[in-house]
Amino acid sequence: MPLFYQQNINDTTRLAVWQLAEEESFFGGFTDIVHPQKRLQHLGGRYLLGYLFPSFDKAAIAIAASKKPFLPDGSHQFSISHCTQYAAALVSTSSRVGIDIEAITERVHKIQHKFLHPQEQAALQTNISDTLNLTTQLTILWSCKEAIFKWWGTGNIDFSAQMILEQMPLAQDGILPARFIEKSGTEHALSLHYKVMDQLCLVWVCSE
Repeated sequence: MPLFYQQNINDTTRLAVWQLAEEESFFGGFTDIVHPQKRLQHLGGRYLLGYLFPSFDKAAIAIAASKKPFLPDGSHQFSISHCTQYAAALVSTSSRVGIDIEAITERVHKIQHKFLHPQEQAALQTNISDTLNLTTQLTILWSCKEAIFKWWGTGNIDFSAQMILEQMPLAQDGILPARFIEKSGTEHALSLHYKVMDQLCLVWVCSE
């Protein structure tokens, strides 16, 4: 059983990361996704929902207009992410949640202009880490914004203008304060939890 990482955030919120080493039949369920790796990632992510909360009714999952999966009865809030051979899930019976997992690769340098706020660009120049290289720092920031995107759940977000990380990552794990600004101007203060494991970055966020 390749459970890669698990953490109970509190009494009502749990997360796990699974290394997808099994055959598709292990995870059960059905999907019409054609690509083999994407199909395995999808099935693995859905499997984790029941693994974390056996009471989770996966058959009741619906898809919102924003393409976010949800339970119509609101019994569980959840978020799923996957990359390469890993799937991650965060489930709560009390909190709004978002999770993201990313492979740390040089690709992030090519897209940084799309998600970095000018404040973050300036901070990266002055907050030099002894333990994290620039690629890892950028991946953490990108993953934080993906987690916020999933936490918000309605799409149509400007990653550089509406999400601002107030601190830069300087260690292998920690908490980064952030602001999410709705297009109406309403602001939400968030705490992004992150962890670097081998060549993976995991980020999650919870709010009441």
